[in-house]
Amino acid sequence: MYKKIILATDGSDHSIRATSHAIQLAKIDQGQVDVVYVVDDKKSKEDVLHGIDKYDVNKERKAKLKPIIQLLEENNINYASHILHGEPGPVIVEFANTHHYDCVVVGSRGLNNLQTMILGSVSHKVAKRVHCPVLIVK
Repeated sequence: MYKKIILATDGSDHSIRATSHAIQLAKIDQGQVDVVYVVDDKKSKEDVLHGIDKYDVNKERKAKLKPIIQLLEENNINYASHILHGEPGPVIVEFANTHHYDCVVVGSRGLNNLQTMILGSVSHKVAKRVHCPVLIVK
């Protein structure tokens, strides 16, 4: 049923909880979970302006994925990870629709509370625009 699952994550507690649900879906039909972390262009520009070393930036991004990858490995789930760039909502939607996923799993809230209050959450944008079922995890 859900052989090809995309797990949108930002390293928040909600996305770690979403990982558990993606694992359960993947176990049903021996599916693969593609972990997607989107680097917001604004954050990327700030890092450059503040002179943060590229190595440190990449290390920080991978550290956010570490608990998610660890859970997938502990549960013997076939996975791949993707670090993408752009505005998270639209990038996740384009990636999911382009690669024809069976399901998108995303946390209900991420790390950016200000954006959630002003623009609406990434999960809301994803749910409105992807062409497959979306599981939003609280």
